[in-house]
Amino acid sequence: MLEVLKSSWALLLGILLLMVGNGLQSTLLGVRAGIEGFSTPEISLVMSAYFLGFFGGSRITPGLIRRVGHVRVFAALGSLISAVLILYPTVVDPRAWVVLRVIIGFCFSGVYVTAESWLNNAVGNETRGQALSLYMLVQMLGLVSAQGLLVLGDPSGFVLFVIPSVLVSIAFAPILLSVNPTPAFETAKPLRLRELFAISPLGCVGIFLLGGVFSAQFGMAAVYGGRVGLSVGQISLFMAAFHAGALLLQMPVGWLSDRVDRRALILSVALLAGLAALGGGLLQERFMPLLIVAFLVGGLSGPLYSLLIAYANDFLEADDMAAAAGGLIFINGMGAIAGPLITGGMMELFGPGGFWLFVAGLMLAMAGYAGWRMTRRAAVPPEEASAYVGVSPTASAVVVEAAREWASEVAGNAPDDASARAPGPGSGGAGGETTAT
Repeated sequence: MLEVLKSSWALLLGILLLMVGNGLQSTLLGVRAGIEGFSTPEISLVMSAYFLGFFGGSRITPGLIRRVGHVRVFAALGSLISAVLILYPTVVDPRAWVVLRVIIGFCFSGVYVTAESWLNNAVGNETRGQALSLYMLVQMLGLVSAQGLLVLGDPSGFVLFVIPSVLVSIAFAPILLSVNPTPAFETAKPLRLRELFAISPLGCVGIFLLGGVFSAQFGMAAVYGGRVGLSVGQISLFMAAFHAGALLLQMPVGWLSDRVDRRALILSVALLAGLAALGGGLLQERFMPLLIVAFLVGGLSGPLYSLLIAYANDFLEADDMAAAAGGLIFINGMGAIAGPLITGGMMELFGPGGFWLFVAGLMLAMAGYAGWRMTRRAAVPPEEASAYVGVSPTASAVVVEAAREWASEVAGNAPDDASARAPGPGSGGAGGETTAT
């Protein structure tokens, strides 16, 4: 672990600052939009626009990198991010914010792809698992700590928009000054969706529904907090609870994934998350219970991303896993674009509680579909299952493919005993949540 920190600390520091800046701007926009009197449909369009841009960036940026190189793409996108963050409070109009959110989503997607390529190139196979674990830990810590910055200024003012702009600008210095020669950039072409669905219907349906859950949480949760009367400080804690849950519950879900029928685990985790979300709809004016619900919903839905990817890989040949990962990321992105739009409509129809109804509906639908799929196909024995590797939903195909390759290599070289194959807390992700079978 110390070797990874020594060789990659500048990259990880830059990524941490990027995540803080991105996490702060997303929550801040939800709060500021409420202050400015934007309607719920307008806010949902603004929030959805980020995921549209992010989706587009994940498709277009690889071509840009191949044409002009990592450094130029990285610098150009970073400059655009800083500019957009300053423009938000200058042009306070929902239509302008939709355009700016598309731009910033596109740019952050490209920045992640570039930074993750450098990180993947900076470590060898023997330390790749530790590097991926640190990367996920840094991502989640950045998102959690970003929420604390929300209380440092007035959301109706200008300063809170300057802070993420400065953080993002500073983030590029350690990355650009420390990277090795730029790596070759290659990602597998995704499987056609029809083929991918035929291989793993549950993986495809689950990852699509989860895209809607994630974008609702991280795009509309702050809006929900404002609608039920939470203070700015309470909203920051509420948002942090989602991320903290995803960080802390990743390891136990990953541990179980290596030992039980993954469909049963998907069903159980989704069912619990759905029931917790239903409880959230009954606790709109009780802050402490809301924090617990946010922690549970974030903590249970977060590991499902890695779990669904691992489950889909159970039915794939090793050579097809990278292409499948690209397809699943595509499907997840489509769900993410729709999430805030539908959440906004639900909140218009049912009031703020529509936020929880939407999340609960998707999670319970996933649980029901997992249960039905259990009747259609025999279970894969745990000892024959593919690797479970904890990755963040914000990770690009670069990290997902690198994680899959590393875990497959570990599985291929390790003893048959599941406990011997799984890295311990010292080498796993986010406090030990990266496991391999």
